[in-house]
Amino acid sequence: MKKWYALYVKMHHEKKIAQRFCEQGIEHFLPLQTVVRQWSDRKKKLEQVVIPMMIFVHVEESERITLLQDPSALSYLTLRGTRHPAVIPEKEMQQFIFMFDFSDSAIHFCQDILTPGCKVRVIKGPLQGLEGELFQQCGKHEVGILIPQLGYATVEVPVGYLQKIEGQSSFFKSF
Repeated sequence: MKKWYALYVKMHHEKKIAQRFCEQGIEHFLPLQTVVRQWSDRKKKLEQVVIPMMIFVHVEESERITLLQDPSALSYLTLRGTRHPAVIPEKEMQQFIFMFDFSDSAIHFCQDILTPGCKVRVIKGPLQGLEGELFQQCGKHEVGILIPQLGYATVEVPVGYLQKIEGQSSFFKSF
């Protein structure tokens, strides 16, 4: 029976190993999205890997072991505290693939569970370094900075640009 696994690969080898898997008939999924990069003289559309150093494979147990013989393959994502490869449930994997196939917006991958009210730090973009509280208004994520005398100033920030901060005080100042 085939199961989904997350295979770690060497840095910048994701597309190469995906091509080899295509040639070998191995079912796989490499999350890519088109981004526009700006250079001083031009703009260019590129396909960017969303989760660096990872490709998802849908294989049987015997095939899973042989994939590690590929020179670009490193190891499988394992369950915490064990050495057993983590099996990704079929339903979640199909929804993940569906999201990439049909989303008009850029998809950001975030490992922290972010909920309104948690303390966050902006880790990408022009506001990198800003710390504040996460708000959700009109379905959009915003980071708020408390100015006790005035209230909160908020700005919309993609959730993929945020990192959860543990054990901080009740309010933050920018920088």
